Amino acid sequence: MGEDIRLAAVVALAQGMAAAHGSREAWRAAAAGACRALGGSFAALSVWERELGRLRVLVNVGERAAGEEEFPDGEAYPVHQFPEITEFLHERWAGGGEPNAWVETAEGPAAGGRPGYVHQRVAALRRRGRGSCVVAPIVLNGRAWGELYVARPTGAPVFGREDADFATVLAAVVAAGIAQAERLEEARRLAFTDALTGLANRRAVDARLDEAVDRHKRDGVVVSLVVCDLNGLKRVNDTRGHAVGDRLLERFGSVLSLCGAMLPGALAARLGGDEFCLLAVGPSADDVVRAADELCRRAGELELGEGVACGVASTADPIGPVRSARRLFRLADAAQYRAKAERAERPVVAGRGGPDDPVVRLADATPSGQTAERRTFRGRQP
Repeated sequence: MGEDIRLAAVVALAQGMAAAHGSREAWRAAAAGACRALGGSFAALSVWERELGRLRVLVNVGERAAGEEEFPDGEAYPVHQFPEITEFLHERWAGGGEPNAWVETAEGPAAGGRPGYVHQRVAALRRRGRGSCVVAPIVLNGRAWGELYVARPTGAPVFGREDADFATVLAAVVAAGIAQAERLEEARRLAFTDALTGLANRRAVDARLDEAVDRHKRDGVVVSLVVCDLNGLKRVNDTRGHAVGDRLLERFGSVLSLCGAMLPGALAARLGGDEFCLLAVGPSADDVVRAADELCRRAGELELGEGVACGVASTADPIGPVRSARRLFRLADAAQYRAKAERAERPVVAGRGGPDDPVVRLADATPSGQTAERRTFRGRQP
């Protein structure tokens, strides 16, 4: 393979990983790009899990053998079966050497191979109809991260020393791509997570609710929103300090998460200050009300605070057409406002107050978004 072709392959690999959305796509792009660059028929990317003493396969691409899944749940290999993993992914390069790739074949050592190759690799090649493989350690942030594995079928040209050297270069490109993907994923996680409670934040709710309402309009799926105002937070902050107030917020966040687990796929979030919500897509309105009822009960048992004011709005209840996320939010917030005003110990549900439901009238009389936007970010911010 000419230098220009190999350079183009390196660029294509880097571009493929840069374009990936999330770690799984990055893994697939890394394995597929390396497979093409080395002229292989199969490639795998694996991570070294030190604490478990094993090499776990993240992705398999190309011509997979029986039992090889693209994203396997449990394909892993104990390190003691592959002592070269420890040697080449830890001891040798950690001692100042280079994490060079090596070649193994179904027939024995090859050019670019290593003395003392292990029979497990050879047996695996034969069992899967592969004639040779090149294994390249991946080093990330100065530590062994895993390995890149590319194979060719029986009868194809066997990998050589030049291929092993090129695989070392590809592994370095893959390491850079993985580092970038992990940084982006962490940034995305932080952007949609409340720092204090670990729940989702308002940005995450807005994105999920927009998608949910679109599904409701298209497919009729039930979308329900529970909006909660934690009572007594200001008193706790003023009399016992913000550290104790933060502890109350964290504890209520745990209760919210626990009750949200009653609704498959529900999103538990802190909207800001003392306001929280649950977003459920699919469960019935009655199931959501039961979860909200349990939330009120458990919140009332917290050592700190004074319970919670809870409002519920669901597209399955008689609340009129819901054509926007803003309307559902306004209805749930109006129900919560009424629960607060009445010091209700149970949730107030929009649309269940008869033909002239006061919650629906309040929501419809409020200028679009005013109630939710005015109340959501009051109080102490996260």
